[in-house]
Amino acid sequence: MAKKIETKVVKRTKVERDLTLLRAIENIVEMSRDSKLSATAKAGMAEETKLLAESFGISERQAILFAICMEKGPRRVDFDDLAHHLDVSNIRILSYFDDIDALVHRRLLRYHDVKEEDSFDIPTPVIKALKHNEAYQLPPRTGLDCFGLFEILGQLFEDLNDDAITPKDLYEEVKELFADNPQVDFVRQYNQISFVSWYSKLLLLLFCHLLVNREDDDIRFGQMEGVFANIGLFNQVKAELRNDTHELIEQKHIEHLCEDGIASPNRYKLTESAKRTLLAEMKLQTTEEKIADVIKAKELTPKEMFYVEQNQRQVDELRSLLEPKKYAEIRERMKRTGFRTGFACLFYGGPGTGKTETAYQLARATGRDIMVVDVPQIKSKWVGDSEKNIKALFERYRELVRKANDNEKLKVKNEKCFLSPILLFNEADAIIGIRKQGAQNAVDKMENSIQNIILQEMEALDGIMIATTNLTQNLDTAFERRFLYKICFEKPDAAVRQRIWQTMMPSLNDADARVLASGYDFSGGQIENISRKATINAILHGDEANTLESLTAYCNAERLDNQGTRRKVGF
Repeated sequence: MAKKIETKVVKRTKVERDLTLLRAIENIVEMSRDSKLSATAKAGMAEETKLLAESFGISERQAILFAICMEKGPRRVDFDDLAHHLDVSNIRILSYFDDIDALVHRRLLRYHDVKEEDSFDIPTPVIKALKHNEAYQLPPRTGLDCFGLFEILGQLFEDLNDDAITPKDLYEEVKELFADNPQVDFVRQYNQISFVSWYSKLLLLLFCHLLVNREDDDIRFGQMEGVFANIGLFNQVKAELRNDTHELIEQKHIEHLCEDGIASPNRYKLTESAKRTLLAEMKLQTTEEKIADVIKAKELTPKEMFYVEQNQRQVDELRSLLEPKKYAEIRERMKRTGFRTGFACLFYGGPGTGKTETAYQLARATGRDIMVVDVPQIKSKWVGDSEKNIKALFERYRELVRKANDNEKLKVKNEKCFLSPILLFNEADAIIGIRKQGAQNAVDKMENSIQNIILQEMEALDGIMIATTNLTQNLDTAFERRFLYKICFEKPDAAVRQRIWQTMMPSLNDADARVLASGYDFSGGQIENISRKATINAILHGDEANTLESLTAYCNAERLDNQGTRRKVGF
């Protein structure tokens, strides 16, 4: 047999020496058959084994074993196949186990069943690469971003599903992967979690993987089973999950999935706070993020506001109370005397009187972020998970409050400042209206339930909430009692209207501004609408086009909704 191999080496042509990976594998297979891997046989295929070893980053003996597995595979190659091919005893072939294990870790082989480790497959990516005469290379495992990290996690969990890796080995690989990528925020957040058992951390990682890689946020027990080494442990965890005693539930990382408002005992999902904390880099939009947007104080545009005298005093007083140092002082004093520390404010009045913009300007002036709730979006979520959604909304607000006030930079001259963000329910009529007495249908019951939750949250509020509404006659008395400050925004008087006109249209002379202010009982919002139209008109036809006559026409058009009543201004 050795002589035959020598003849092959001598007679090899130049073309045969111009090796490709597939030709090298083919040659190794032929020259290793029945060779017992003798020194002579190894010498005869030295060129081929060197090419494979250098291309894949493995040893030359591993290169030979890999080539044989390619020939016998790609599925269910076992140690018997290797022994028969090389014509060696089963005892001898077992001495190559460490080489097979190294090929598995290099992802060139994969155990068909890790519980047995007596057969192995060629992974599909390896075969695809060889089709193009390329050596399969492991994806980079350092310097990753969150997306690259989850790509590798997806491959690891695929191996787990195929029984190609044990849960414990997967967890150890994850630890190594995370140690190599401390720059990823997900890694930092994940490593901060303290669990009693390693398989709880692996189970949480499974939930994250399924959401990111499969867009699956409805996890059943069948999907969890592979994380556990034995059925006894799995049954124990199932019981803990069903009874809400598992540490993943107690620490609010996962929760029951709700169907029509009823929690399912067998279906689970990541909590909104877990998605927001762990998976922030993935830009997943959580439910409460869909119904509330956080605007940073520095992103708010300054805007001059105009109020009647009484409103000006009230807004100035509220702004003074919300100054970070003053707010901290008031909050502490209220806390010592046993009062609630939350500031709930109601801004009510007609449309366009500045309620919403006042909330924005208060936030900007006091350096506070503002969390703006999309009330119509809340109503669209009322079916099913509505109660959980509104609770998650307030939980997110509490989290923002904690983060804002834990910052050491908030200390000014050794005095603590509280920069709690403002929670704004804009146009809140739909959720602070009068509750339905004796509600029978599902929608009325759901609306009452939502309102009760908001009332409870207002009672426990440790922050700043502002609600705006146009319809105070529909305000439930239970809500009215919980608003500490109530400001009725009145339409501006003639003097204020003149200031608004001239601020929004600086080219307007005093006489014309006075005529418009006295002739039309407009809100600031209505004057702004007309000013915008005039600006567009000036762009199209020049500033001289905005005569008092044309502005009067705009004013009359603005009042078309007032039952056709018009006030004509004389010249």
